Amino acid sequence: MLKFVKNHMESITGIEIYPMISLLVFFTFFVVLFYWVFTSKKEYINEVSQIPLDN
Repeated sequence: MLKFVKNHMESITGIEIYPMISLLVFFTFFVVLFYWVFTSKKEYINEVSQIPLDN
């Protein structure tokens, strides 16, 4: 079955760009998330971490 899907995908023109676009989107998301984690204030992280414990 995988051979059928691979053969069908190879027949589509311009499909090789989609894996590169998805990799770029996910890489950008994780770089932005990484930046946000290291630049966020310690007080904000502590406040947000206490939300589930507040009743």
